Amino acid sequence: MANLKELRNRIQSVGSTMQITSAMKMVSAAKLKKAQDAIQQMRPYAEKLQELLEGLNATLDQSESPYGDQRELKRVLIIPVTSNRGLCGAFNANVVRQTRRLISEFEGGGAEVTLVTIGKKGNDVLRKNCSILENRSDLLNAISFDAIAEVAEMAMQGFVNGEFDKVVVVYNHFKNAGSQFVLAETMLPIAPVEGGNEAAAGDYIFEPEKASIVEELIPKSLKTQLFKAVLDSNASEHGARMTAMHKATDNAKELSRQLKLDYNKARQAAITNEILEIVGGAAALKG
Repeated sequence: MANLKELRNRIQSVGSTMQITSAMKMVSAAKLKKAQDAIQQMRPYAEKLQELLEGLNATLDQSESPYGDQRELKRVLIIPVTSNRGLCGAFNANVVRQTRRLISEFEGGGAEVTLVTIGKKGNDVLRKNCSILENRSDLLNAISFDAIAEVAEMAMQGFVNGEFDKVVVVYNHFKNAGSQFVLAETMLPIAPVEGGNEAAAGDYIFEPEKASIVEELIPKSLKTQLFKAVLDSNASEHGARMTAMHKATDNAKELSRQLKLDYNKARQAAITNEILEIVGGAAALKG
């Protein structure tokens, strides 16, 4: 059993750690509220816009909408979205694992895979054995639509020019504070809707003509899709960190309780030994 001084130092150390994890939990909880509001306000608009333009794109031929061109996969761009900081459980590891799985699948089919990473943690791991075209960890310092639109514009231009045959975004989808799961969404090419042109067109009346709408709104929809993914990942990060710090605080409390119990046992044993020594010394003097 450790001596009393060692136990006191460990109890003090665990107490300091518990204060840090508890503070980080509260900070993440405060940030989560703002991030959750942002993604909940954004998600319905982004999903409806994507649904509308997928249907609209299906009614046009490839010359009118190059973003729906289905080609043989020779070059693939993957955009994994992680975080710049750790201490958020398996948040980053899940995205990295899914990205590596996709790389294996695409490379197994003969495609060349390139990455544009968003988030320092993912970039630090993936750059060791993957081809990184660009790292945009700076986007997470102050999330804005215009900055993220630059990455979407680069991916769109690369797809139109034939540099990429497919663009995939990998990120954590926010469900609630305690639940996030990884999604791999195909950004390009735009997937055709099921049911053909009649189902795609629906009951919409187009003004002006469909080609003008596609030319204007499909790029905006793709930028919005990536922006939504980053907002989703941001909310998931704070939820994952809040959960991780909550568990860490609980573990620290339990460890502190056990250490205090060990300390009291050691202290009691030391006191008992001192009493026995005193009693033994007194008996020796009397003898």
